[in-house]
Amino acid sequence: MDILSSKTNGVLTLEFNRPERKNAITSAMYQSMADAINEAEQDAAVRAILIVGKPEIFTAGNDLEDFMKTSRPADGSGIEERSVYKFMMALSGSTKPVVAAVAGAAVGIGTTLLMHCDLVYAADNAKFSMPFVQLGLCPEFASSLLLTQIAGYPRAAEKLMLGEAFLAQEALEMGLVSKIVPAAELRAFAEGQAAKLVALPASSIRATKQLMKAARKGPVTEAIAAENKFFGAMLAAPEAKEAFTAFFEKRKPDFTKFN
Repeated sequence: MDILSSKTNGVLTLEFNRPERKNAITSAMYQSMADAINEAEQDAAVRAILIVGKPEIFTAGNDLEDFMKTSRPADGSGIEERSVYKFMMALSGSTKPVVAAVAGAAVGIGTTLLMHCDLVYAADNAKFSMPFVQLGLCPEFASSLLLTQIAGYPRAAEKLMLGEAFLAQEALEMGLVSKIVPAAELRAFAEGQAAKLVALPASSIRATKQLMKAARKGPVTEAIAAENKFFGAMLAAPEAKEAFTAFFEKRKPDFTKFN
């Protein structure tokens, strides 16, 4: 199973389990996570959700081969039927508290999904990046909105425009993560934090989360829709084709011929 899903002591744990492909996410994996989160919404026994990867890597982001096979039309139509969109809606709309534990690389949506979690803990070996522009694309999962709110425009522009990787300490300074934990202790620490949430009044947690996210609920949905429109068009453009071809040919892309 590329996504391990388990329910223990009130916690739904979703674990990326495809280390041979650096936990790259396929359409089927997005669907599995979306289904699990949606089911948890209806399950009173689930009082918290924990998202984890492996000690050496969180996720390399989209599996590019699978992504190209399942990519949406250039006009953005049919997005609601795509599993990645279903995952975005499930995670961003979850009323249950969500904890994320990040070790190793968190690339693309591996970083942007963290902006929709409530408690984010990074191992001291964590490394974040959002290389959308480097692939001839644009930000997704409302990251153009949320990272600006979290880190401020100048820092968000640096991370989203240049797409360069940054380490756990900078992520902490930016406000992207809650705390840095030694890699060997990360999983146990995150599980302990989830257990604390389980022990608290579920109604109080729901109300607190609802109140904290109320002001951004509409803007997040609008940002995802706007990003999807740009993303779909850019995916069919020459820049993205050059970026993906270069990736598979293991060479540096040449964007100088495009305006």
